Amino acid sequence: MHHCFPPVTRADTRLLVLGSLPGMASLAAGRYYAHPRNQFWRLIGDAIGSDLVALDYEERLAALLDAGVGLWDSVAAATRKGSLDADIRLLAASDLAALAATLPSLKAVAFNGGTSARIGRRQLGEINNVALIDLPSSSPAYTLAYERKRAQWRKLAAFL
Repeated sequence: MHHCFPPVTRADTRLLVLGSLPGMASLAAGRYYAHPRNQFWRLIGDAIGSDLVALDYEERLAALLDAGVGLWDSVAAATRKGSLDADIRLLAASDLAALAATLPSLKAVAFNGGTSARIGRRQLGEINNVALIDLPSSSPAYTLAYERKRAQWRKLAAFL
């Protein structure tokens, strides 16, 4: 059984980005988006106007929080062979509504990929005055060109 990491948020979080469940490289490292080919840090850095790739992990998290961005996952726990979302089984969803209720400044929840969106939207339902945004996955398994991913991810800046 694999488990998600604790949420990275503050009371002033305006944008919550949700992945599905950390992949094997992330679980081994104990860090969000640790796979070197995952484009998350580059994409979210482009959205907030900061070169997060150049920072160490703790500095990346601090820069996200300072920009009003929080992180978590739609899946709290699941079995999975490897890192592909398609292989997630026996999942327990994260209590996203409870987390959202602790974020009074929340303007948007962004889903990093289809699995996160499918599970997360089911958990959240409708939240008053909070936009729900589906994003192309930052995973290297999702082969959409970086420029096309970036065009979608940059739309997050409107909520910061």
